[in-house]
Amino acid sequence: MAGVPEKARFYLERAVPQLREFESKGIFTTDEIRALVRKRTDFEHLVLSPGNKPTDWLNYAAWEKSLETLRAKRCRRLQIRASSKHTGQGRIFGILERAVNRHPGSIELWKEYLAYAKDMKATKRYRKIMTRALRMHPTKPELWVLAGRRSASNGDMQAARGFFMRGARFCSRDATVWLEYARCEMEWLGRMDAKKGKRGGTERALREQAEHSDDEIKFPEEDSDDDEADGHTQLVLPDPENSTTKRVFDEEATKKLEGNPALDGAIPLAIFDIATKQPFFSPSIAEQFFDLFASFASVSAQARIVQHVLDSMILQYPNDPATCFCRIRRPLINVDANAPSYPKALREALTHLKSSLSTTNDTSRLAEKVRSWIEPILTSEDLDPGIRIVLEHTVQSLRKP
Repeated sequence: MAGVPEKARFYLERAVPQLREFESKGIFTTDEIRALVRKRTDFEHLVLSPGNKPTDWLNYAAWEKSLETLRAKRCRRLQIRASSKHTGQGRIFGILERAVNRHPGSIELWKEYLAYAKDMKATKRYRKIMTRALRMHPTKPELWVLAGRRSASNGDMQAARGFFMRGARFCSRDATVWLEYARCEMEWLGRMDAKKGKRGGTERALREQAEHSDDEIKFPEEDSDDDEADGHTQLVLPDPENSTTKRVFDEEATKKLEGNPALDGAIPLAIFDIATKQPFFSPSIAEQFFDLFASFASVSAQARIVQHVLDSMILQYPNDPATCFCRIRRPLINVDANAPSYPKALREALTHLKSSLSTTNDTSRLAEKVRSWIEPILTSEDLDPGIRIVLEHTVQSLRKP
């Protein structure tokens, strides 16, 4: 069995053609190349030693990235166009591949590997890395969120929903996947609402939802025609009849699809309702859902979704500070501090505040939440003087014992 020096020499010798190119084209001087070889040797001995750590591999990959960046800058300055970047990128990919094989339990290494594949736009490699990472760490919510959000950013909501739903089944003790799934669906609703506002956008939005209604969930996301089967992945393809049938939208079909629950916020509501039955659900998690939904002012179904969350909180935790705080802020959602309707909404919010202070089971915590909410509003220079006086008086009254 080869020792550390022999293994290090093997990997160092594979970089010799690149070093010769550096010397022949004048990208690096002879002294600089010697320094590069010494640094690489030190890194190879470090990562191949029995006691190596994931941080050692991360530092090695970071150094190789900086070297590749320097090479690209010098090639631009010297106007050298024949120097290929694929050699350096391939070396970095090789280091990260060795790293995850050596430390498969390190999430940081998998995330770094995925991030580099994304930066290099290596789509096929990214899919395979993500598949391996999810199979190795099915209970890590950050990986499911990463996979789902990437699919959503590429416009494949069906694949994104598949990742989020699988992640929700595996990560039933953590709210991260559920919150990000709800966020992703709200972003999708915002895009659908934006399409409806354009000429012919309503039909396009309805068509997009209808075309995805019968697809099967694919796992992993390896659906390209030129992907080679690697023996570890089983593809689940959509029904060919459903994927090839041309859908025709007449007036009657359009009217039926306009009442599609998915376009009216049914999916975020379902995510929240199912989340309420999970072990992790608590008043603080419900408040996070409330804040998440309240941040999407452009979604037409936002008011109904926010009210549904608040009603559920009042039903399950009527006197909890989180519920009282959400009830206080509800009238002011999407109302600008300089809007004419703000004083009326503020009056209603202060009424809820007064009643909540007498019914909540933790007055000090509620007062702290309200203060942290009002103080940023008072920093606005354009705030109406009358509203400023009212808010300052409210903050002062909350500080009284």
